[in-house]
Amino acid sequence: MNFAKENQALICRRQGETLRIEPWGKDALRVRATMHPEFTNHAWALTEPLEEQKAEITIGEIACKTNDDSIRMVPVAGIRNGRISAAVNHGGVITFFRDGVQILREDFRNYDGSITRESHCLKRVNREWKAYPGGDYQLKVRFEPNDGEKIFGMGQYQQPYMDMKGCVLELAQKNSQTSVPFMVSSMGYGMLWNNPAVGRVAFGKNGTEWEASCTKDMDYWITVSDAPKGLLENYTAVSGRCPMMPSEVMGFWQCKLRYRTQEEVLNVARKYSDLGIQLDVIIIDFFHWTVQGDWKFDEKYWPDPKAMVEELHRMGIKVIVSVWPSVDRRSENFAEMAERGLLMRTERGAMQTYDYQGDCVCIDPTNPETRAYVWEKCKSHYYDLGIDYFWLDNSEPDLGSYDFDNYRYYLGPAMSCSCIYPQYYSRAYDEPMRKLGAQPVNLLRSGWAGSQKYGNVLWSGDVPSSWESMRDQIQAGLNIGLAGIPWWNTDIGGFMEGNVNDPDFRELLVRWYEWAVFQPVMRLHGDREPFTIPPLDTRDWGGGYLHTGQDNEMWSYGKENFEIMKRNYELRKSLKPYLEKIFAEAHQNGSPLMRTMFYEFPEDPVCWEATDQYMFGPDYLVAPVLTSGARSREVYLPAGQWKDIRSGEIFPGGQAVTADAPLESIPVFMKIG
Repeated sequence: MNFAKENQALICRRQGETLRIEPWGKDALRVRATMHPEFTNHAWALTEPLEEQKAEITIGEIACKTNDDSIRMVPVAGIRNGRISAAVNHGGVITFFRDGVQILREDFRNYDGSITRESHCLKRVNREWKAYPGGDYQLKVRFEPNDGEKIFGMGQYQQPYMDMKGCVLELAQKNSQTSVPFMVSSMGYGMLWNNPAVGRVAFGKNGTEWEASCTKDMDYWITVSDAPKGLLENYTAVSGRCPMMPSEVMGFWQCKLRYRTQEEVLNVARKYSDLGIQLDVIIIDFFHWTVQGDWKFDEKYWPDPKAMVEELHRMGIKVIVSVWPSVDRRSENFAEMAERGLLMRTERGAMQTYDYQGDCVCIDPTNPETRAYVWEKCKSHYYDLGIDYFWLDNSEPDLGSYDFDNYRYYLGPAMSCSCIYPQYYSRAYDEPMRKLGAQPVNLLRSGWAGSQKYGNVLWSGDVPSSWESMRDQIQAGLNIGLAGIPWWNTDIGGFMEGNVNDPDFRELLVRWYEWAVFQPVMRLHGDREPFTIPPLDTRDWGGGYLHTGQDNEMWSYGKENFEIMKRNYELRKSLKPYLEKIFAEAHQNGSPLMRTMFYEFPEDPVCWEATDQYMFGPDYLVAPVLTSGARSREVYLPAGQWKDIRSGEIFPGGQAVTADAPLESIPVFMKIG
């Protein structure tokens, strides 16, 4: 191993590989390696400007006993930035320390006759580069296990496990799966896999393995702190923080699949107004257009959208309209976009990436010309009519088949960069809207590291209407917050398979609604059964031919449930000053609004095990009801004093209590003091 110092970076060269370790923000290091002559120098998620960095770098030798018991001197090197330091031995194996205590070490199990640790014949190396057809590499990076470690973050996965230790995660974007590869460890470190390639990570009991299917560089970032709050603050300082959420959209959002005409939208808004319920946002869902890729209203069913928006604005309602990244061959924009290279490319076979309701190809937002083209269409047909925000649906993007090796982008093979697609897609709207003086609040189904800075409200995708799914969404929301994205929500009641006439579904929807009061965004949405509503049109295109679900407004589930939802809506309204406070905190230091119990109480071991309750900001402990028919549930209260916000009863902390949970409310406790 050949060591050198280059400005503030430690450079290590061995067997054709160049390794670069340098300070990158507070108590943090960026680690890169390549088998190419030069690094690509992609920033990926590390986009924020840095203050002047200064590291302590040492290069020297240590005595090493070889297999024949002789002693020889071997080179070693180290680098320190604040509380984090790394040591690199002569074989290129990196060990990381927090305040001098080891927290993480690369895994190396190979025999070379002079290793400074136990030798092995497994021929398993810490950084494994394998040639990938096309000239890049498949990369695996291995780390030794830490017994007893817990791992959180990583985005949003549809599973019941909040602790990712023992899990294998696909690093790929799919409907309801959002890969955001920042992890928070109970060992006091956080790590970003700063690589948008399709891949996987295995947090095994016997070791951790990160894999990129196609890449030119290894790139990861690691930081240390005493508690998760410090890790999130350090991480969002280098990857970006969410803007400040406008106060006028912190209340209630109304949506369904799907409002088919402007009169349907206006009639819903007028009824809410008559009932004394202030909608903050109403959403116009998909196929209000002619065909995918036209990005405009079908004039037959939306004859005067500007007048519609103006009436909604007079009622104090913001308007969101759904746009998709798919372009139908019948679209008026398809030929030009294909000719200009603004669409995804296929490596083999037909030029098709999506086949829902048309023969489509998705846009390529990694191309800046694509982003400009799509925005100009949406500005002309939506924004200039007064539309406030955009629902960037299918933003993974949704694909007919997830054959990533068959797609290519402006940035390169899809295998090398697919995970960053939703981040670039959101930038197509965020950046020009900011230039026009707007604060974007755009709803997306996917994101990647750094998406939080682009005005993204992520939701958990088209999830089933089931108790099991509701339980999964809690860990999804908590983990995506720990991955740096604080603006998050779910479809209240789940998206699909909910029958409006089913008493069990009605109970599920009410419980989900009560939980949504304590989500960053409270949004009622879903594709409600039975599908008995005939289409408006017999054409196989345009805004009228596609089906819609049953009514999905607060009054759609019976008088008793309406009264429950209205009371909980009033609770949400009363929380607005508190919401402003915790949205501001997210903007200032990266803290999520929905917080794992250990985020606020890291010294309490019980809080590291709690998976079905959470903190909403620093003051409210929320315990959703997650079982059909339940009218009470157990809640753990950390040290201190806690007040049940419904009864006013005060409980001492450090214990589990059985809390009442009538259908009208879920247990919520306020921390006193």
